[in-house]
Amino acid sequence: MCVALPGLAISTEQGQLTGKGLEGFYRSGRRILSRCGLRVAGHEPLAVQARMTSADEARFVGTLRVTPHGGPDPDVVVERTRSADGTERIVLRSAAARPLRLPVEVALGTDLADLGTIASGALGPELAATVNGSGLRWSCPTGASYVTADPPPADVIASAGLLRWNVEVPPGGTVSIELKARLESEGPVPSGVRAATSLLARPHATKLLAKPHATGASPLARAHATGDDPRVGALLATSIGDLDALLLRDPEHPTDSCLAAGVPWRCGLAPAEALAAARMTLPLGTRVASGTLRMLARTQITAPGPRSGMIPGPRRDAGAHLPPGCTATEATLLFPVLLAEARRWGLTDQEAEELLPAAERCLTWLRTTVDEGPYLSDPQPGGPARCETQAHAHRAALLGADLLDACARPGGDGLREWARKLRATFRRDFWIDDPGGGRPAAARTAEGRPLPHLCATAVHLLDTGLLGGGAHAPGLLDRVQTEQLARLLGSPAMDSGWGLRGLGTQEAGYNPFGHRSGAVRIHETALAVAGLAAAGYEKEGTALLRGVLAAAEAFRHRLPEMYAGEQRGDGQAPLPHPAACRPAATAAGAGVLLLTTLAGVRPDAPAGTVTLRPLRGAPLGEVALTGLRVASAPFSVRVGRLGLAMVEEAADGLRLGS
Repeated sequence: MCVALPGLAISTEQGQLTGKGLEGFYRSGRRILSRCGLRVAGHEPLAVQARMTSADEARFVGTLRVTPHGGPDPDVVVERTRSADGTERIVLRSAAARPLRLPVEVALGTDLADLGTIASGALGPELAATVNGSGLRWSCPTGASYVTADPPPADVIASAGLLRWNVEVPPGGTVSIELKARLESEGPVPSGVRAATSLLARPHATKLLAKPHATGASPLARAHATGDDPRVGALLATSIGDLDALLLRDPEHPTDSCLAAGVPWRCGLAPAEALAAARMTLPLGTRVASGTLRMLARTQITAPGPRSGMIPGPRRDAGAHLPPGCTATEATLLFPVLLAEARRWGLTDQEAEELLPAAERCLTWLRTTVDEGPYLSDPQPGGPARCETQAHAHRAALLGADLLDACARPGGDGLREWARKLRATFRRDFWIDDPGGGRPAAARTAEGRPLPHLCATAVHLLDTGLLGGGAHAPGLLDRVQTEQLARLLGSPAMDSGWGLRGLGTQEAGYNPFGHRSGAVRIHETALAVAGLAAAGYEKEGTALLRGVLAAAEAFRHRLPEMYAGEQRGDGQAPLPHPAACRPAATAAGAGVLLLTTLAGVRPDAPAGTVTLRPLRGAPLGEVALTGLRVASAPFSVRVGRLGLAMVEEAADGLRLGS
């Protein structure tokens, strides 16, 4: 799956595009080419390898025997390089002892269907093609696409969708053919320029437009990881490449960018996922965070009413035990958290001041909605009080109060007092005692009945957020309860060996493929690793970390947003989830969070300090992270085999905190 939004190229490992399933080239959610079948000398190449060369490009290698020498060795290698921008380059390389004259055919076709129609299976027939210069064109009432070829084919047969060449390949030589598929509304992509997505952010709607930008203008730092475990470098490089590929831009504010939720199902802006992913990528700089915050601030509801101050977002399925949740609630609570933490990582005072009014509206919505009650229901009104929603609200209150104080704004004391009361009642009302030591309730119904199932959303109780001086905010659980939660998360019921299951194996409704009821979700697993490490439970956190790294290797280091929660066994690989996005913003961001957790980097740019809390056990041996960003400057850190961390590069004047 090659991604450079709004472009996609989805293929099987055979390399041929057959038009089946999701195969094809896409632009802005429309399949501009569904079929691209290659035949050389009347034969399809025998596929021998398929691999991603970058987030937006894949390489397919096949072989052919075209001379009657009678041996088993191929004498032509066929290499196809397929890019998300709609380009396919075909190279024929000869190993024959004499010149070869080879007929080459490419069969093309498309239905110009949108991705949603393809996913639902409601497809119509392929469209009729017409000759268009050096290629073919297809049209329907909603649009048109075309393919051009270089060099021009000798024959173009529109009725069969065929382009034909007769090529001569010298001994040991090569011949190349380049195909370009485009939407008719778009011009050619300039050489050396990657087509990124522009996104018009408005409540309840997004619009994807093509807006070229130079690859070097990425808002993400080009960080690198090296160490005793070679997987760390591959995971970080792939994660950053996928994040780059998922960038969306606002055409009316082209300097602002955020991350699409994932490919192929959610190529647009999903506010909660965009904020969560931006938060995990803060070690790569604050530009994605600031762009995401500005884009979402423009969608914020400001009209009077009970939703005033909210960041709009859709409902999200919550599994078998709870009704769908409201991602608007999560996004509204994440907004001030991301702003507060981005400031710690180096967001400028000017940018923070610009975004502060929107954050204040989010915090005002929180205080107004809970009123005198201790809990925030979701969705409002009359919904259950979810465990993770209370964790989001508590963190927003404490980090929001810290932000208001730092910017000399009122309201911080009231937020802290509400958070203090929430801690006291939560530890009583949300804790279920049982012979195994107890567990946090997944939620409390509107009638006050606790729901006891053990699920991965409890990891949000460990994600308390970053305050000044490298300190984490206090959590909703006390010390004994936190220890018990760590034990539960590290138990075989939750730790699949590949990561954290969404629901414990002993719970009613457990399904290893259930995206909220048993599948491993990378975002929650990464939060568990970071939260367990921060709370001092490195054994449990390290086990989850090792599991995810093993899964990442099986997925060629491009982590999907989720995969099946089947128990890991010798010689096995994690089972892919058929509905998972891959790449996904939260999964790629999780790769960054997992690796930076090894060094425990906790910056406080306004105070000019950075604190290091590395994993003492050094579970992956020596690890070096270079090219991170702290206080708007390059930052590099090395963790030795004894678990000691050392800063190797930092901004002038940045001091090491205690």
